[in-house]
Amino acid sequence: MPGAFDRADALRRLGDTHFDVLVIGGGVTGAGTALDAASRGLRTALVERFDFASGTSSKSSKMVHGGLRYLQQGDVRLVYEALAERQRLRKNAPHLVKVLPFLLPVFGKGGVIPRKLSRALGSAMWMYDLTGGARIGKLHKRISADEALAHMPTLPRERLAASYLYYDARADDARLTLTLARTAAIDFGAAAVNRAKVVAIRKDTAGRAIGATIEADDDQGGTTTLDVTADAVVNAGGVWSDDLRSLDEGTHPASIRPAKGVHITVPWSKIRNDIAVVVPVPEDRRSVFVVPWGDFTYIGTTDTDYDGPLDDPQCTAEDIDYLLGAINHAIVGELTTDDVLGTWAGLRPLVRDAGSERTADLSRRHRVTPSASGMVTVTGGKLTTYREMAADTVDLVLEHVLGVKVLERVTKHSRTRHLSLRGAEGYEELVTSASTAGRIGAETLDHLANRYGGEARTLIAMLERDRSLAEPLVPGLPYLRAEAVYAARYEMARTVDDILSRRTRARLLARDASAAAAADVAALVAPDLGWDADEQRAQVEAYRAAVTAERAAAHLPETALDASTLLASGAGTRVRADETEPAAGTGRR
Repeated sequence: MPGAFDRADALRRLGDTHFDVLVIGGGVTGAGTALDAASRGLRTALVERFDFASGTSSKSSKMVHGGLRYLQQGDVRLVYEALAERQRLRKNAPHLVKVLPFLLPVFGKGGVIPRKLSRALGSAMWMYDLTGGARIGKLHKRISADEALAHMPTLPRERLAASYLYYDARADDARLTLTLARTAAIDFGAAAVNRAKVVAIRKDTAGRAIGATIEADDDQGGTTTLDVTADAVVNAGGVWSDDLRSLDEGTHPASIRPAKGVHITVPWSKIRNDIAVVVPVPEDRRSVFVVPWGDFTYIGTTDTDYDGPLDDPQCTAEDIDYLLGAINHAIVGELTTDDVLGTWAGLRPLVRDAGSERTADLSRRHRVTPSASGMVTVTGGKLTTYREMAADTVDLVLEHVLGVKVLERVTKHSRTRHLSLRGAEGYEELVTSASTAGRIGAETLDHLANRYGGEARTLIAMLERDRSLAEPLVPGLPYLRAEAVYAARYEMARTVDDILSRRTRARLLARDASAAAAADVAALVAPDLGWDADEQRAQVEAYRAAVTAERAAAHLPETALDASTLLASGAGTRVRADETEPAAGTGRR
């Protein structure tokens, strides 16, 4: 039954509804599992301790891809499955998942590389196409050094040899996760709630998991305790899944080996890449992505063991040095810490393997297992394969936990292979609407349509009623004031951080500029969220303290968002996040 993405209503339902499935964890896997279950007809609840996508699912490399590295590691099946999922996502969420060309530059002594290495790279490219890369409608191709330079003029010409161009895709990971949760709630009636912490797994007299006790934030600054009843419980806690298992099993299983990945954001003008570039790290077996994002480029990711606090991993000075060293080895000129405008660090929930020394060598495959109580835990995997993980999880829930008693009223098999996500409907018509572009401007329409899809019509109506909402939310960034209001009204944003870190990505792009705008953001959404002056002040202080801690952990200077820096050296060649096709041979859009 269709529902709404309304927190107060969902909290009420959590307390007075008996669910078929309770999903714990509001990252991409949990939100995807809730959608898969709800779309089959199961009465579904989704609870998240912090905010949707506030963990790993907002801090990834934002790639929807097979992964050349996994192919090199011999995991052909994972690459094949991931590339199949990439294609499904392009069809099910065309407003969110975009084709992105990748340049694989090849460096050699005097621009010449050994023939053996050249053959190996060519074979890898063909294998990627044959494994599923060609589903995107394009094959890789070898391009000259001059053509590679046209896509990234800062590459060192004297070391650059003929290189490769291939195709993958990307998405805003936080928006994808939020869209999954909203689709589950609005289209299929799931009860989805953020800021609802599980404090106990409820069990019947036979020791079977029958729900959870949660503590949820209320509208008065306190918490309310609710017992949620369900016939099946799914643990989709990501790197926190072992903590949830300890509530169920009584001991901490230590089955997850977190791997930290970090990224930095710099002005696009410092690198001037019009497509994504895969840069090898010198004296290492890793590579990093260099990805254009509007007026910015982000660089990452690392893959290192992590044993610190799970709730707030930080990008350290050592991490910054590693990424700056990698990019400086691959460009003419030098980036310094003064150029780093944003950072983010996330933890991959890799399944522990006693035989592997490096997290980079651990499989990205997922694992779905039931405990003695029947709680089903899903771990591992990656952003691209979330849908397959979710389908496998619900399959196991139906087969081993719920059984035949629900099969008469639900669909046995997953429906999400061809299920359009919120915003897909009406997207093509909106993005090509000349009349709408004439009313609000082509650039604004393009920006909103490629973040909200067909649902952007609500934001467009807001702009037409109040033109002040068309002003920038953070000066120098593309987000509009309307987007903050929309986030508070329709996307369950509860804090300034929700708005600046995840509903928009202002914090990732320009950390200090977002902190400077925090007070204006708080005042803007205060009427919708019922904040008085004291609460606005508390929200701003909390956000700025988090930004200060983030900057201090990385030993970075405070950096203003200087338009002259962003636009220097090649204004007019920047790539928007939704653009995918480079102009052949020019590197310009």
